[in-house]
Amino acid sequence: MRIKKLNLKNFRNYIDESIDFSDGLNVLFGRNAQGKTNCAEAVFYLCTGSSPRCRRDKQLIRHGESFAEISAVAEGLYGDITVSARISENSREIKINGNKITRNADILGNLFSVFFSPHELRLIQDGPDERRRFLNVSISQLSKPYYVALTRYNKILEQRNNLLKNRDGALVYDTLPVWDEQLCKYAGIIACKRAEFTGMLSPVSADIHSELTDGAETLEISFGREYAGTEKELADKFYAELSANYDRDIRLGYTASGPHRDDLDILINGTDAKTFASQGQTRTAALSVKLAEVEIFKKTSGEYPVLILDDVMSELDLPRRKKLAGRTGGLQTILTCTHAERVLYGRTVNKIRIEGGKIKS
Repeated sequence: MRIKKLNLKNFRNYIDESIDFSDGLNVLFGRNAQGKTNCAEAVFYLCTGSSPRCRRDKQLIRHGESFAEISAVAEGLYGDITVSARISENSREIKINGNKITRNADILGNLFSVFFSPHELRLIQDGPDERRRFLNVSISQLSKPYYVALTRYNKILEQRNNLLKNRDGALVYDTLPVWDEQLCKYAGIIACKRAEFTGMLSPVSADIHSELTDGAETLEISFGREYAGTEKELADKFYAELSANYDRDIRLGYTASGPHRDDLDILINGTDAKTFASQGQTRTAALSVKLAEVEIFKKTSGEYPVLILDDVMSELDLPRRKKLAGRTGGLQTILTCTHAERVLYGRTVNKIRIEGGKIKS
């Protein structure tokens, strides 16, 4: 997978610009706050339908404008593909090869990308929400059924939680089984996909982490709970768990168990990274997970994703910079930095200077 051309109109600080990318390493460089990250964000948005930096699409529109448009021409295993998005304050329109899509799920699986920036340290440092977000974004790109199941699960979960707050106890007890049957069907799909993905992620990230640390540290990733069985078996297990805890959930006013409570256990040298890892260890662990994600995409989809590295080199020491640069061979990489020459190490790259939302070279 590679992006050949990216077009930006009224997107963040861009008025109307086009960027041509090469197959290998593309370095977007310039002073801070010039638009390098905005460009990287646009690529990721066209791959996933969401921004890695904000929750609301209207924040992507240039100040003073009523809309933003972004589009990319890419080449994959099955030929060229064009993806475009027109974003207004309260709506958006996404087209694949000129055809408007009606479901959000249909944007997934057309373009693949893995995004890494210093903010991704939240994957290690922050609460379970960040690690579930990582799983959801990654797996959704690879599996539309997962995205559909996750969307429906969250809608039913919201309705179940609203029911739990109802003061009519008899109504609650009578209605919960109806919601739970639907909820657990999708919970089984989510759990199976997460277990499969984590089963691939753990050994690959451990190998990459060992390489980045010259074997000085070990990295272990696992689920906080055991997910073993078919989708149906896991759905039945969730149903039994919910049924046994009606009183608890009614007392709390929300559903206290299920995939929406999942977390990943991340250990460095056998110790909980979330609590005890240093800043350097956290950075290396997060990078290892993201590079492992790249390999999983290749194994699952048959092609490498576009790797987006946003202001990462400045956060790494020289040996890790060189190792990271070495791992970008064979895949298209978009890297943002302030000084291109500091990260090239003699490689032939496509250098793109950005100044004030304009492409200068």
